[in-house]
Amino acid sequence: MKNIPAGKYRPYPKIDLPNRKWPNNTITKAPKWCSVDLRDGNQALINPMNMDKKLELFSLLLKIGFKEIEVGFPSASKIEFDFLRRLVNDKLIPDDVTIQVLVQAREHLIAKTFEALKGVKKATIHLYNSTSTAQRKMVFKKSKEEIIALALEGVDLVKKYEKKHDGEIFLEYSPESFTGTELEFAAKISNAVTARWGISDKRKVIINLPATVEMSTPNVYADQVEWMSEHLDNRENVIISTHTHNDRGTSVAATELALLAGADRVEGTLLSNGERTGNVDIITLALNMTTQGVESNLDFSNVNEVIDVVERCTEIKTHVRHPYVGELVYTAFSGSHQDAINKGLAHRKASKEVFWEVPYLPIDPEDVGRSYESIIRINSQSGKGGVAYILEKNFGYQLPKAMHPEIGKLVQNVSDKKGQELSSEEILKIFEDNYFHVKEHISLTDFTVSSVKGISKCTLTYIYNGKEITVEGEGNGPVDACKDALMKNYKNDFIINSYYEHSYGNQSSAKAIAYIEIQTKDTLSCFGVGADNDIATASVKALFCALNRTFH
Repeated sequence: MKNIPAGKYRPYPKIDLPNRKWPNNTITKAPKWCSVDLRDGNQALINPMNMDKKLELFSLLLKIGFKEIEVGFPSASKIEFDFLRRLVNDKLIPDDVTIQVLVQAREHLIAKTFEALKGVKKATIHLYNSTSTAQRKMVFKKSKEEIIALALEGVDLVKKYEKKHDGEIFLEYSPESFTGTELEFAAKISNAVTARWGISDKRKVIINLPATVEMSTPNVYADQVEWMSEHLDNRENVIISTHTHNDRGTSVAATELALLAGADRVEGTLLSNGERTGNVDIITLALNMTTQGVESNLDFSNVNEVIDVVERCTEIKTHVRHPYVGELVYTAFSGSHQDAINKGLAHRKASKEVFWEVPYLPIDPEDVGRSYESIIRINSQSGKGGVAYILEKNFGYQLPKAMHPEIGKLVQNVSDKKGQELSSEEILKIFEDNYFHVKEHISLTDFTVSSVKGISKCTLTYIYNGKEITVEGEGNGPVDACKDALMKNYKNDFIINSYYEHSYGNQSSAKAIAYIEIQTKDTLSCFGVGADNDIATASVKALFCALNRTFH
């Protein structure tokens, strides 16, 4: 880039971890999930949530299945204090849910926090202070020893007020800006905190390793987590938690690699709301696990409801391409994609295979509350298969494959002229205009057919060149008999290439739909479509449609 002086940026240093194990690991179970939507997410909003929105979002988080929810910073904000008291007083916290609150290592803040927690059966006190080299040097101007003393002071204060609290208290410690902290110092301060707390199998501690600012590639963060896992005292009683932000756009990958590296717990938000580029998106993480056959323990079977609530509470619209939940993520415009999806769905239906395997669809849309109807949408980039899919799925017309290019071209011409996506109703209109409302140079008036010893005999009445003509013919079927009768007076020569039929509508009022493909000396292929209660009449109507479309 222009005008950037040499040395202004430098590569993130490598981690000395020659025998790293995480690249060979696999995620086989869900982590402990902690939603920070009501705290980290809320503080990043242009218009922070009011009480009603907080309650609505809290209810959604419970419905999804979160067992750990960070509800705010009650010592720093009246509305967050009042919100926690509302949860307690209205008995809105289930017995199996742990409420988490954030606080700094100051006695008056910790005292206020415990006041807000009165009556909470299970609570995590999330204690933090920044440990990064940049913040120590530029913001706090404190030595490493002073930073450790600050953290230990916070632990002592939590222990002091814990004695007066009627309920379980868990400790979480975050060396904030962990990714900008020397690993040796991060381990030293974390071990000091767990020792001061009195860590044991009955008194586990959450050590949260936040990528407060995403500063490196995801593999480096995984190295950091694995290194910490190997250097934390009483590791079996430490719950390593991640809290990644998306400054480099790789928070999901960083979190997944961290889980491979030994992390036990994930903090994040729904739809990636958070400071700057956002926190890691728990929906994406959870559904990534689902696609790998791993039970996430979170319920996203109705993503439309999740989107509605989150958008209403945060006043932030979801990008149409957001993984799994965006408006267009189950939609294909490309012709080749549409064709592959259509064939994949048809194969799945025919094979009755349990394993989900459909091209371009990593997850079954129905599993997240979406429908197949929106998978294929039509614009100027769309192909023949997509149009046929829309007509069959939405309207019941099972077009023969040989007809797909013809209808695809008709729809694409309209889309090109409009310069925009076409709705399914617009596609249906194009189909009906071209096959049911054709300008006629020859019109069917009446048709009767009988069969004698395998030979079909017909009486055909039609109008041609302004004259009504009645004529008889015979052949090896109704269509062949009709053609025999027609050619006694009709001057345009043609041959019939193919014929298809299917029923249309419910059983009590089903119609027959027929498709006939003809060929002339000038046209290799042209289709006609006919519909009638009688299949023989539908077939003849299809033939007349093809003739009118070919010799118009």
